[in-house]
Amino acid sequence: MTQISVERKHSLGREAAREKAQTLVDKLAREYDLSARWVGDRVEVKRSGASGSVQIGEDTIRVELKLGMMLSMMSTTIKSEIERALDKALA
Repeated sequence: MTQISVERKHSLGREAAREKAQTLVDKLAREYDLSARWVGDRVEVKRSGASGSVQIGEDTIRVELKLGMMLSMMSTTIKSEIERALDKALA
């Protein structure tokens, strides 16, 4: 199992960051067939072979994913896509 962890600082405040995170979650859900469920300021994402969360803080957004064996082969690509999408969402 491979773990992906990406954290970015922001100065948007929690509510604006939550809206930006929703954009990221929607993109990941479409591209990787994820289901997403908000629990407070955290969204849990899941699909066969992967699970994780996006945690919204007052000044950070943290994405954590655990990838099963099949998706582990794509971990570098998945991490790069998360970083790119998160940077774009927070710009």
